[in-house]
Amino acid sequence: MQVVLVISVVMATWFVVLSPFSEALDQGLGDAWEEWKSTHRKTYPKGEEAFRRAIWEKNLQMIEKHNYEAHLGNFTYKLGMNQFGDWTREEFNHRMNGFRPDLAEQDGSNRTWFQVTDAMETPTHVDWRTKGYVTPVKDQGDCGSCWAFSATGALEGLHFKKTQTLVSLSEQNLVDCSWKEGNQGCDGGWMNSAFKYVKLNKGINSEKTYPYEAQDGRCRYNRSDPAATCTSWVNIAKKNEKDLEKAVAKVGPVSVAVDASDFMFYKSGIYFRKGCGEFLNHGMLAVGYGITKEDGKIRKYWILKNSWAKTWGKKGYMWLAKERHNHCGVATAASYPTL
Repeated sequence: MQVVLVISVVMATWFVVLSPFSEALDQGLGDAWEEWKSTHRKTYPKGEEAFRRAIWEKNLQMIEKHNYEAHLGNFTYKLGMNQFGDWTREEFNHRMNGFRPDLAEQDGSNRTWFQVTDAMETPTHVDWRTKGYVTPVKDQGDCGSCWAFSATGALEGLHFKKTQTLVSLSEQNLVDCSWKEGNQGCDGGWMNSAFKYVKLNKGINSEKTYPYEAQDGRCRYNRSDPAATCTSWVNIAKKNEKDLEKAVAKVGPVSVAVDASDFMFYKSGIYFRKGCGEFLNHGMLAVGYGITKEDGKIRKYWILKNSWAKTWGKKGYMWLAKERHNHCGVATAASYPTL
């Protein structure tokens, strides 16, 4: 795959850059390194471990520096070491961020828009997790399939709303079978194309029927066992957080695309970073929003479900700054399926 080729080039480049420093590893971090490897079940080919540890140490220093500055009040969120600790930022973005805005721009189907009325009021806090709409946090693994997890999350909420039964749906079904609709498996895709596939296919299998494999495979959809369906999808007005708020409050979990280029080590707090713009590269699920008071300031946030396992963020979730000029592009490409 193209992504593997890119990662190989990146790894080779970083190996050249970091190899001279591998001999100067911090020996005081030896136990911490071994514990981290054990926690995340990391093993390396002969000759690679020093290279990976050098990256890990560099990332650890960055995390500690950021958290010190957060303690001083310079940031509203904290970072934490996780399973991505031995990856470079380039590797992380190539492997984990698979939303494809180019595919979205090429698609001209279904321009149905969420209709908003002035009479539509919204509460100050919404969390669909507490209402049974949201399955446990999943792990996309080393595959750019975030778009599929975002899509199944929205479909799971829709299915629960109709049936009052929460069923975990199959991302692998989407990865393997929605190529005709424009998606490209582990090389990326778009949530609307996933909804389109489910509509045309007249169903999607459950996770139990079609388990996740974190790699491209042959389409094996079981037509005798559809777990959910959808008939269409609805787009939210671009860059309009007020409309997104109303959709989340009225409909349920909504698929969103964000600029996640700097989400690698997010751990807690309300994420706000100057420069996080609208280079959309990652699919997530807006499961709610809220408001809190910190340091005497009122701060609003989106509750976003991710697909990087519970070891990332707030047990797999993040709080993203809300009503801060469409921060990280959260309202630029939002949509949800319908029945």
